[in-house]
Amino acid sequence: MAEPLELKKTLNLPKTEFPMKAGLPQNEPKQLEAWHGGNIYQRILESRKGKPLFVLHDGPPYPTGEIHLGTGLNKILKDLVVKTKSMAGHYAPYVPGWDCHGLPIETQVEKELGGKGKVPPAEFRKLCRQFAIRYVEQHKKDFKRLGIFGRWNDPYLTMSHEYEATIAGAFLDFMEKGYVYRGRKPVYWCLFDSTALAEAEVEYEDHTSPSIWVKFAVVVGHRGDVAGIGSDVSAVIWTTTPWTICCWPPIASLLCKLSAISRKRKFALGSRAAISTA
Repeated sequence: MAEPLELKKTLNLPKTEFPMKAGLPQNEPKQLEAWHGGNIYQRILESRKGKPLFVLHDGPPYPTGEIHLGTGLNKILKDLVVKTKSMAGHYAPYVPGWDCHGLPIETQVEKELGGKGKVPPAEFRKLCRQFAIRYVEQHKKDFKRLGIFGRWNDPYLTMSHEYEATIAGAFLDFMEKGYVYRGRKPVYWCLFDSTALAEAEVEYEDHTSPSIWVKFAVVVGHRGDVAGIGSDVSAVIWTTTPWTICCWPPIASLLCKLSAISRKRKFALGSRAAISTA
């Protein structure tokens, strides 16, 4: 009786030593040990000493939880850039960092506490620092597993005392050079979270307003002196923010370079106009 035909023997396939199964639970620890235990990052930097410097300024993430697709993709793309520059012959160190201040961390801590105002402010700040440290360490572990090389043993943290001292020192330099002045500026304040907000954190509700045309009489000493266009002349403005009309001060003068005049409607139409207010 003829042996059954084994179809795989009829295929001209390459012969490799790759196993049929990836075996990640067993092989990943070995790969991580080869990367980090062998100190490959430091060895790469040593081999590039004296070469042109390339520095990627890393915009730091918030340590507010485990990494997700966005933070992972961000770090992987930056790692590709740094490694590409290193392979091209540059000295390319990478210093990761984390933004440890702000509302995102405060919000997460309040969720763990079960609401706002559960602890005094000093204790709350301490808990925020502990929360940030916890997830900085978690991020480090996860980013290393993604194969990202960097100075993980000495990152920059915005809450480190050395970092804060550098900021204070730079501020003193500004003061000594006379760049600091005292003035007034509106600051967004969140009543719900009881904290100041950056402009980028403010979200506006969609709103539709009509655009309007408004006629203003021209007044320059004696009406009609502007370009000799008559005794009863008005200028037309167009705005898409009609709610600001009530805040406009009286218009005291209007200087126009006229491109056309409609005497029938008594409007002065100009290609350029400068308005000064009293």
